[in-house]
Amino acid sequence: MFKMKFAIMGHGVVGSGTAQLFMRNHDKIEMAAGESMCLKYILDIKDFPELDYSDLFIKDFSIIESDPEISVVVETIGGTNAAYEYVSRCLKAGKGVVTSNKELISTRGTELLGYAKQSGAMLKFEASVGGGVPLLKPINQCLASNQFVSIYGILNGTTNFILTKMESENMSFEDALDMAKRLGYAELNPSADVDGHDCARKISILSGLAFKKHPHPDTIPTIGIRQITLDDIKLARACGGCMKLIGRAKPVGDGVSASAQPMIVDNSNQLSSVSDVFNGIIVEGDATGNVMFYGKGAGKFPTASAVLSDIMDCVREKQSQRNIAWEDTDSLAPDEERYQFLVKVKGEDEKKLPALGEIQRITAENGAIGFVVGPFTKAELNEKLNNLAIIATIFPILK
Repeated sequence: MFKMKFAIMGHGVVGSGTAQLFMRNHDKIEMAAGESMCLKYILDIKDFPELDYSDLFIKDFSIIESDPEISVVVETIGGTNAAYEYVSRCLKAGKGVVTSNKELISTRGTELLGYAKQSGAMLKFEASVGGGVPLLKPINQCLASNQFVSIYGILNGTTNFILTKMESENMSFEDALDMAKRLGYAELNPSADVDGHDCARKISILSGLAFKKHPHPDTIPTIGIRQITLDDIKLARACGGCMKLIGRAKPVGDGVSASAQPMIVDNSNQLSSVSDVFNGIIVEGDATGNVMFYGKGAGKFPTASAVLSDIMDCVREKQSQRNIAWEDTDSLAPDEERYQFLVKVKGEDEKKLPALGEIQRITAENGAIGFVVGPFTKAELNEKLNNLAIIATIFPILK
């Protein structure tokens, strides 16, 4: 019987999880794919002599590139240097590529999709956004008849875990981050997560898929969670919500409006109940209304599950998947959504706030004081604060 043979590049958390899950559930995966499958190579600079599959390891990428038996290559190296070179060469050689690399897809995806189109190869990246949460396929297939109005949600499990611990256990940001590192939810260098870059990369990919307009993540206004204090967490609760890092995008004219920033999510919103390392994403279509996707956004086997799902799709050769395309856009529109805002000020600046219109004074359980103002766009509020010479911390309230 013919075997579809594939290779994995990178044997880190996701690469090893993909190999192990494939071997563990081999029969079930083959049945679902409708074809016999074989993992032929694993590319890594390290040796793993203790593993049962140590004979699969190689160190020379050209072996994979030149082997006509390899029809699908899984990239779990990370970054955009070697990963971009290897993925582009595989696509140009007509080999399907599956990747979990959000940085690669968000920054170089337009080029790679072009190479895939030229060669007729498949480029699939379900695991790059939601980890184990099936999201890209539903957008591209099940919801394809919709005009998408907006996409927003909790796209980073690490920051959601930190904010959850700050709220539920009164931890400081530093203590919650240390716990996340000990449990393996945060990297030793957590900047990509806590400074919002991971969230911005994911919302840029989702924008490309849903709206066919792809803003480079470096152009997306991004605020992380390092500055969030326990006072902020308590004030969010006093406002009837909770603090979340939210990625959001919507089409505006010929471009898109996108952001990644902390927001107070009202308790009436479904995302308010998404806690710990879980992700929650709401896709709004003109026909379906709001559709929510929920699940673990990271982790070895949840992400490996999404990778293997993409491999099986390559085996099935779903023609619809070859039609994924988007255009880069420099037209990043400002956020024209009007929100109420929680405003924190110090000292004499409190006396100036009535100039903003109707305000509501909020007192948290720990005595922290804030004010709810608006609705305004973010730009309108910042302009008013600047004109009044008020130095403030502001958080949009997402209903």
